[in-house]
Amino acid sequence: MKDVFKAIEVTDKVYWVGAIDWPVRNFHGYATHLGTTYNAFLILADKITLVDTVRAPFKDEMLARCSSIVDLEKIDYIISNHAEPDHSGCLVEAIEKIKPEKVFASVMGVNALKAHYHITDQLTPIEDGQTLSLGDLNVSFLETRMVHWPDSMFSYLHEEQLLFSQDGFGMHLATYERFDDEINPVTLEHEAAKYFANILMPLSNFIIKTLDKISGLGWKFSIIAPDHGPIWRKDINGIIEKYARWAKQHRGNKAVVLYDTMWSSTELMARAIGEGLASGGTNTKLMPMGGSHRSDIATELLDAGALIVGAPTINNEIFPTLADALYYIKGLRPKNLIGTTFGSFGWGGQAPKNLRAMLEEMGVEIAVEPLRIKYVPDAASLKKCYDLGAAMSKKLSG
Repeated sequence: MKDVFKAIEVTDKVYWVGAIDWPVRNFHGYATHLGTTYNAFLILADKITLVDTVRAPFKDEMLARCSSIVDLEKIDYIISNHAEPDHSGCLVEAIEKIKPEKVFASVMGVNALKAHYHITDQLTPIEDGQTLSLGDLNVSFLETRMVHWPDSMFSYLHEEQLLFSQDGFGMHLATYERFDDEINPVTLEHEAAKYFANILMPLSNFIIKTLDKISGLGWKFSIIAPDHGPIWRKDINGIIEKYARWAKQHRGNKAVVLYDTMWSSTELMARAIGEGLASGGTNTKLMPMGGSHRSDIATELLDAGALIVGAPTINNEIFPTLADALYYIKGLRPKNLIGTTFGSFGWGGQAPKNLRAMLEEMGVEIAVEPLRIKYVPDAASLKKCYDLGAAMSKKLSG
């Protein structure tokens, strides 16, 4: 297999030995429309070191890439930056094949790996701030708890100015291009934003603290190598600045209008609300649930200032698709949003009221009173919807 799956040079001392998962389309409820990669890296130091592994089904591919440049038994160390199974899934098999002298992980990482794989005596805990000599090269470790698991840590290869950032600065993107400057910048920004919104947004406070912690170390970065997606070697400052901005979740002049409909009445309301928002200069995204995945909604909310949600009433409740999306978004804990609700009804008309309660539970400030329209909206009703959108736009820009 080593003649097919080959290592790719990152620097003359570091090689990518990961795997590309082209068909995966779901990652814990996150729609991975473009697949993903599981990145692992081999450091060719005096003490040859494997940084992270890959998801279990891709074990042979990773080991083949390693053996394309070095005999497996010559690998001395393994570093596990993160215990989640997409990065440690074949760790046990790798240990059996490689027989390393030591396997390093954070203190919390050792506990997590033991719990996952019942490993006993192979693990060596690394303290926050500790430096490990690889002979001619040196690696320092930085605990990054809750970015995005309690065990997470970064590893910094000093001589190469290279940061192994596990799930930080990553994205789900399957591609043969390994570096950021080989990929369309629009794709890069969208997929990086989607990854942040769906995985790291609820941990924004930890992101801010981690970025401050890194800046205080004085490390210089020529390369950032995450565990998913491309390796950053060009727009390093750009991705760090985006993380700082996204983590602060400033309210933007953008509104997401999320809705579903039964007989098109609520959709008519949504379209009129969108017109009102746009008339005030607000960047407006209408997202019908029939064509919008929950993870794409979260992505649009990352730089938004308003969330407006509409649903018809069914069995005195909101439409089930909206419940699914809002429950998911609630867990991501977006901040600084204003919003309101709307919907068409026949007799009970509970949906807008129930939606309002859900938004308030999420911490969304209700800036305009919810709007209910009985059955099919007429011209006067649509004008009310337009006015609601215009009023929301004014709140955002005011």
